[in-house]
Amino acid sequence: MKLKKILSLKQWSHIFSSSWQYIRSPKVAMGDKLLFTIPVLLYWVLPDFMPFIPIDDIGVTMLLMGWFVSRMSRKYPTLQQGE
Repeated sequence: MKLKKILSLKQWSHIFSSSWQYIRSPKVAMGDKLLFTIPVLLYWVLPDFMPFIPIDDIGVTMLLMGWFVSRMSRKYPTLQQGE
């Protein structure tokens, strides 16, 4: 992602809504859903470099969310927003 896209609230709004849509969709394979949720959950639960400061956890989650949405939009192009 370019810096302008990273700082765009519209882009992050799209990423948040799309990630939730892909996770809830029965058309997305369970393996694809787990490819996103397992690393995020493990990163939040396991001890990290800055304990009790969730900033790094949120940052990693947002980066993984951006990767997940771009991967799912290429793999499942027929899923529309609001389905």
